[in-house]
Amino acid sequence: MMKLLSKWRARKPADDEETVYVSERFGVRSLHIGSDTVQSSMRLARPNDLELSYTRSMMAFLLFMPPPRKMLQIGLGGGSLAKFVYHRLPQTATTVVEVNPRVVAVAREYFNLPAEDPRFSVMIEDGARYINRLDVSADVVVVDGYEADSHVEALASKPFYAACRERLTPGGMLVVNLWGGDKLFQTLLGRIQQCFPGGTLCLPAERPGNVIVLGFRDAPQPFGWPALVHAALDLQSSYELEFPKFVTALRKMNRHDDDHLYARVEA
Repeated sequence: MMKLLSKWRARKPADDEETVYVSERFGVRSLHIGSDTVQSSMRLARPNDLELSYTRSMMAFLLFMPPPRKMLQIGLGGGSLAKFVYHRLPQTATTVVEVNPRVVAVAREYFNLPAEDPRFSVMIEDGARYINRLDVSADVVVVDGYEADSHVEALASKPFYAACRERLTPGGMLVVNLWGGDKLFQTLLGRIQQCFPGGTLCLPAERPGNVIVLGFRDAPQPFGWPALVHAALDLQSSYELEFPKFVTALRKMNRHDDDHLYARVEA
């Protein structure tokens, strides 16, 4: 039976904000927002690792670019990805934007969220508004914005994705977590493809369901498979993530031949 940490288990409050609560099972602590769906998980014995396969898959952007100097993450959850980047990519400064202050409080108390310093900051703000600020720029923009069982509408619109591209530095990338079983999956993917005419790639996560969409600010050359495999082995050694499996999975949903992987460009 799943153990609930009752301090954060409550009925939906009067202001109609969504319930945020934490559960533990078999040494894994999980965050839930508005439903029993797991939004984020942390193995207590390894709090800075990426427990869920979809969060590990989101790091696949490193196959296509060097470690970023600046990362912008919209949607905090339990902070798994932000923690991993903080501890494993020391050259990267991360800004996280989260609209719900209770999510931030839970992440700090129960999920070992790093203290703020020059390399890490959390802003309690609406991500759809923040991305339109002209003073914002990042090498990578990561979007993981879910409420209950659905994608946050404001973080899945065509204007939002277009603004993400505008905020990227040359050579930058967008990383979006989508749910493949969502009836709007093809619609959302189409919006990203339209806003990123340089190209996109889809990476199905190891656990069926999540699909990570990678959007390229600038059109890349075709990616040779031998170079991707070589990069994956180096990255696996450096970060202890299954990058060779990511390369294999990229064959499933993207245009490719025996020699190259091609970013999907809208005609």
